[in-house]
Amino acid sequence: MSSTTETSRLTDLLLGHRAMPDGSFLQRLSTRTWQAMLQAQPRTRVFARDELLPLDADDRYVYIVIEGCVRQDRFPLGNAESMPTITRFRGIGQLVGEAKLIGESKLLYSRSREGRSHVPTRCLSQTVVIPWRARYMNQLLRRQPEVQLALLRSLEDRSRCDELVYATVTRPPFERVSRLFTHLADIAGVPDPRTSQHTVITGPSQKDMAAALQLSTSTVENAIRTLRYHGVVEARYRKFLVHDLEALRQFATGA
Repeated sequence: MSSTTETSRLTDLLLGHRAMPDGSFLQRLSTRTWQAMLQAQPRTRVFARDELLPLDADDRYVYIVIEGCVRQDRFPLGNAESMPTITRFRGIGQLVGEAKLIGESKLLYSRSREGRSHVPTRCLSQTVVIPWRARYMNQLLRRQPEVQLALLRSLEDRSRCDELVYATVTRPPFERVSRLFTHLADIAGVPDPRTSQHTVITGPSQKDMAAALQLSTSTVENAIRTLRYHGVVEARYRKFLVHDLEALRQFATGA
């Protein structure tokens, strides 16, 4: 994609001219409120693939993702090598680092090994974020009930979506992989620059998807092979091309 197209798309997003994923923090905000927040002239920051967002205890910012996809790993029983990991994907319009807004980040990060973030957040593609000082965001939440409500509702939406996408372990693997693809298309997919009929998902690998669903990589590969057979999803280098999103949604419901 050309830099001109990227700049135009980013400008549309910042000005509120581009639709945000349903349930995201920015989708919950009115365009008027979002543009008022931008009067503080926040600067975007770009992270390369595989970089970690600086969400440790010493960082004073929360981040709103406006381009790209990130992987968050949590270690509910500790982060020793043999301990289970909970993996989730976050995308466009979502706020990450929210623990800093409730005064518990020091406690959360003090439990991490060697002082590292307890919720490492890795960029799976080039990722553009807007950093907001946690202190400023907390002041905004107190002054603007609409912003507070938007954040609370987005976190509730995110929790419900996590349950639907990641917690349905009794469902067939093909259905679960289809549901995850649908989720990724919703939160991180962008229109194929060659045709508006297709959606491009850049970042998550088959290994990332297997970790998120607690499936083997071979099981995910088999599901993708079936989706490709039906002409729904095409795997390319470090990206997936969704040819038929509606058919994908049907597979995600077990139909």
